[in-house]
Amino acid sequence: MSHRSSKLVLLDTASLYFRAFYGLPDSLRSPDGAPVNAVRGLLDMIAFLVTEHRPDRLVACWDEDWRPAFRVEAIGSYKQHRVARTTPAGQPDVEEVPDALTPQVPVIVDVLAALGIARVGAPGYEADDVIGTLVTREVARSAATTMPMAGIAGAVGVVLPASVDIVTGDRDLFQLVDDAAGVRVLYPARGVRDPDVVDQARLAEKYGVPSGQAYADMATLRGDPSDGLPGVPGIGEKTAAKLLAAFGDLAGLRAAAEHGAKGLTATQRQKLLDAADYLDVAPTVVQVARDAPVDEVDDALPREPKDPEALDALAERWGIRSSVDRVLAALTSRA
Repeated sequence: MSHRSSKLVLLDTASLYFRAFYGLPDSLRSPDGAPVNAVRGLLDMIAFLVTEHRPDRLVACWDEDWRPAFRVEAIGSYKQHRVARTTPAGQPDVEEVPDALTPQVPVIVDVLAALGIARVGAPGYEADDVIGTLVTREVARSAATTMPMAGIAGAVGVVLPASVDIVTGDRDLFQLVDDAAGVRVLYPARGVRDPDVVDQARLAEKYGVPSGQAYADMATLRGDPSDGLPGVPGIGEKTAAKLLAAFGDLAGLRAAAEHGAKGLTATQRQKLLDAADYLDVAPTVVQVARDAPVDEVDDALPREPKDPEALDALAERWGIRSSVDRVLAALTSRA
């Protein structure tokens, strides 16, 4: 028996407004000359996503800490090259952000609030962790929901898959892809209007891994210089995928290296053994948290702005009327 569950879209907000900032000209300015390209770009993305994908719910997931202490404690080089200024213990380091982008972020916060679009973060965690936690909750709720199978005595029903689209420019979130759970990623390599739709078939086709968890294991082995993760020297993406296919997962591969199993060359085995300290801690850094302290919020998409007067004032003040109107048209036109 078919059933369409409530569709949820999760935005990796910072990755999207950074993409908007670099993708749109800085000639887009407010009446007093302040840059608004990131604001307008993000709003236009939201308008398109709501119109094209017609979600019932949407959350703008937020970085409360872009470089969490638990990841830095595991691997000190994590995002080190992006630190503009260190801060006292217990406070997030300051990320290096373009001067023209920094003042636009509070505007984004204000506009989302006036629209009534949920914005959620968690102290000490990245937006990736917020997304991982919300996906985990959504899948659990869907698993707890069953549709009765009419006419079959004693049947407990059919488990309903979730319906979750993650919109992100960060490949790290490919680890959450799960066909059975109804979770996929819209990766805007060519822009939000023409995203790479990443499901398990796409992971297999492009990366040679069968699942989101296998992608996380592959990413751990490969490393990521953009995040300061060294990986296992000499084990690139393709080799990592082949080794995982041969030995099942990262734990199986490490066990094979420890015991000198067939299927590993002597060089590969030694590289894995030499990287043992890194591999002990890297999964903590690479894998998103599934249990971050994310507050429960009303994530239903509004059909009208929460604070029309504030929204009107923001649109006028920042010269973003056309983008705001596109979002409002998208919200009000939903069937």
